[in-house]
Amino acid sequence: MSEHEPRRLPRPREFGRELMRGRTPSDLLRGRTPSEPLPLSESALRLTPYRHLRPGAQPEQDTGARQALELAVRVGELMLRCGAGTRTVESTVVAVAAAAGLRRLEVDITNQSLLVQAPAPSGEPLTLLRVVRSSTRDFARLAAVHEFVADVVRDGIEDVADANDRLKSIQRERRFYQRWMISVAYAVLAGSVCALLGGGSMATVVAVLAALVIDAAEVAVDKCGLPGFYAAAAGGLIATTLAWMGYLIAAKGVLGLQMSTADFAYAVAAGIVIMLPGRAMAAAVEDAITGYPVTGAGRLLTVALTTSGIIVGIATGLSLTLRLDRVLGLDLTSPTALRFDSAPAAIWVQVLCGALGAAAAAITMRCRPRHVLPCAALGALALLLVSTLPTYAALGATTAVAVAAVAVGLLGRLVGMRLGAPGLVIVIPTVSPLLPGLRIFRGMYDAVAGTIVGSQAVAGAGQALGTLLGAASVALAISTGVFFGDAVATPLDRPVVRQRRARRR
Repeated sequence: MSEHEPRRLPRPREFGRELMRGRTPSDLLRGRTPSEPLPLSESALRLTPYRHLRPGAQPEQDTGARQALELAVRVGELMLRCGAGTRTVESTVVAVAAAAGLRRLEVDITNQSLLVQAPAPSGEPLTLLRVVRSSTRDFARLAAVHEFVADVVRDGIEDVADANDRLKSIQRERRFYQRWMISVAYAVLAGSVCALLGGGSMATVVAVLAALVIDAAEVAVDKCGLPGFYAAAAGGLIATTLAWMGYLIAAKGVLGLQMSTADFAYAVAAGIVIMLPGRAMAAAVEDAITGYPVTGAGRLLTVALTTSGIIVGIATGLSLTLRLDRVLGLDLTSPTALRFDSAPAAIWVQVLCGALGAAAAAITMRCRPRHVLPCAALGALALLLVSTLPTYAALGATTAVAVAAVAVGLLGRLVGMRLGAPGLVIVIPTVSPLLPGLRIFRGMYDAVAGTIVGSQAVAGAGQALGTLLGAASVALAISTGVFFGDAVATPLDRPVVRQRRARRR
């Protein structure tokens, strides 16, 4: 083209195709030859177990490209439904698409929607959208999808139809645990949390019964089609009311049972722990840190609403029970009612209960049976660190929780890779006993009791706000610590995966 020859502008259809090939509008109008953009897999798969992926052969027909894209989207949809984080879902979609031969891919995950676009061999854009309207904590199925993707990345995809059939078989897999086993696991988790806090036998029994009733109430609320906020509020009310009833029975000397005011708090705190959305907390922080602010904000709002429901239920229960307590003179509103001057429980008790609680949490999240024991071992380690670091390393309680979360995140990823599962399958159940149920209850008690019996009897609203902020800081320490530990363990992925493959051979 000579200097004075008029420049031909691309037609609209050509313009769209060139945009899909990576050329900007200014490049097209100025006649520049663009440089080939880096494949998305090089950036999206960095720091993931799939970063050593070898891309498959590119589809020659548009039909093949669409089938490959549909497979990747179905994998991402299933992972979102099973509770995977946004970054994990994106890297998995990119890995499957690259293994199927797609070189360039755009992935947009916003809250519950998954939008994927790729250019077909003809240049026409292929776009698929999936919206996940319901989710479940099914870590066994999530681990199966992880194994599927790992095999795809290692061996490639020879036939997309066969890969789709395998994915369908994963979706149809029977669950390992019956519903009644999940309810019992919730009860064991609540009992172990109450015991590690220092609760007596009566408080532990009350916590177990409250967990069973709360689980049944949540199932009933879900069948009615009501949002989770109401289930959380009902659970908070049930936990507080049953704990007060147990305290009332003990105060009247029925059967010689004993339950102190501190036991009352421990029983309620255990009920709070089983309702707190630990996975959603970790996912919200992870999304915000890794560059998904919209999705992170949406998940954080969901966490806030669920926690608000728990707080509303606790506040309602305390308003009723403390007024009755004042009439009956049960000493729940005395100045020394909820003051803890000694260690909650012996260190060995905390370690044992941490292991038991983590194992129970793994069952509630439907982990595979072979993942329960590793969760228990890491749970024991986490409680050992939390209980000893403040004494022997002069660390604050929140800092000790953060250190324990980092250790759990690091070891959880390595153990998960060894067992062929993502790290969160091991990590999330492990940190469940660390959730700040007692701090949330203490804050609500100070806020509600102060309005009923006066500021002299309790710490007051100012102290209540500080206690609730302390609970939020503990939750943040757990979430950020787990993610940091996971990131630190990334360079060790490949040796662990090699060892696992050698063992399978």
